[in-house]
Amino acid sequence: MRNLKKLYLTITAFLILIAGPAQGFEGKSISIGSKAFTESVILGEIASFLLKADGVPNVHRRQMGGTRILWNALRRGDIDVYPEYTGTIRQEIYAGKKSLTDPLSLKQALARDGIGMSSPLGFANNYALGMTAARAKELNVSRISQLSKIQNLQLGFSNEFLDRSDGWSSLKRVYNFKTRDARGLDHDLAYRALSQGLLDVTDLYTTDAEISYYKLRTLEDDLNHFPSYEAVYLYRLQRASQFPLLKSLTRIAGKVSAIQMAGLNKMVKIEKKSESDVASHFLKEKIFLQTETNSQNLYQRIIRSTGEHLWLVMLSMLAAIILAVPLGVYSFWHETPGQLVLGISGIVQTIPGLAMLVFMIPIFGIGAFPTIAALFLYSLLPIVRNTYTGLKGVDKSLTEAAKMFGLSRLSCLIHIQLPLALPIIITGIKTSAVINIGTATLGAIIGAGGYGQPILTGIRLDNISLILEGAIPAAAMAIATQYLFELLEKRRSKLGKIKK
Repeated sequence: MRNLKKLYLTITAFLILIAGPAQGFEGKSISIGSKAFTESVILGEIASFLLKADGVPNVHRRQMGGTRILWNALRRGDIDVYPEYTGTIRQEIYAGKKSLTDPLSLKQALARDGIGMSSPLGFANNYALGMTAARAKELNVSRISQLSKIQNLQLGFSNEFLDRSDGWSSLKRVYNFKTRDARGLDHDLAYRALSQGLLDVTDLYTTDAEISYYKLRTLEDDLNHFPSYEAVYLYRLQRASQFPLLKSLTRIAGKVSAIQMAGLNKMVKIEKKSESDVASHFLKEKIFLQTETNSQNLYQRIIRSTGEHLWLVMLSMLAAIILAVPLGVYSFWHETPGQLVLGISGIVQTIPGLAMLVFMIPIFGIGAFPTIAALFLYSLLPIVRNTYTGLKGVDKSLTEAAKMFGLSRLSCLIHIQLPLALPIIITGIKTSAVINIGTATLGAIIGAGGYGQPILTGIRLDNISLILEGAIPAAAMAIATQYLFELLEKRRSKLGKIKK
């Protein structure tokens, strides 16, 4: 047990060492976040260019997830700026606080949390419900209230809309929808499902390019359920005292109309231009700001993603091997508590990957470190189980003979049992490595980068090439890893024969 405690201390020190670089950039640059939809990414790029123009170094962590992930990341200091909407602040972030009806009271509430709010950018991106024009004409629907009288409608809403306090639950209550079920799906996929007739109704963002592209009809909110969602930037007041954040971000205050924002969204979603190029072009046309975009070619993007992905997988695997092999030995030596170790490892393995990442955020924040921590936990079971199984499979007569010659239990383990169990242990490590390579793609959701970044972007933009840009290298890395382990096993077998 004493050795086990030392091992735990070693693992803790190792993980803190990994966390060091991730936590060491405070004060050196500004971190900008954006939500997982196109408009937010564009506004994040605009903020990045504005700050760079004023000499403020920054990095943009794209499409990190929904409102709660970004808001909590801002409060913790994982990011310093992100685009938000006043209706979301009132109805979701400060849900239940009825007094936040004017800009001053809203700013005061934010200030109590150490957060500042820029002036409105000039447009509102409101929630709405929509249908294809053909389906709305067929059902003679133009207002939301008319939907409650129609039976067997296929309703599909974005996952965040289903869970928000200003989303489906309150809309259903206000419009008296009778126990109607709605399926949850990705916002961008919902548009495609709507256009293909798989859905009748979905939630819209009123500046989305898909509304005109798919010829959708926005239904009138005749009971005024949805508030106004004016676009603003939220930022940490502490960082604003170090950098001219407010000065930079207000350079476009009041200068972006809803029509212009819809046009920017169209350039990215329909015309397939990059968010960086679109943001740069807008700033040049609107405020005569000359910017430089750091566009990378396919080869450069794959090299960058590969480096980020390898970092996630290798560090998590190293930590897992350091802990899991001794845990397997412990389970072998102590049968009853060992079964508990195997059971806990198995339970961890059953937790969905996305849920595991979310669990890690309150502990480690966002970025690479929580992803490494989640991957580390996922890696434990195959290595612990295979170490235990491999040691169990060693012929007991060999260990008994070793003891007769005076070998201690530890010496017997090192010189006889572990070498004989090594092929099975290596198989467990190989299994963990392959699983990690696939699971690591989810880390892009919380800003960890890697192959998941182009996959998420491709899904958002309906761009198969971008999806393949992440999926093919990830599959190739998994195959290469499996091949390397097989080579290692063959080499070990040859060396064993030579020694004999």
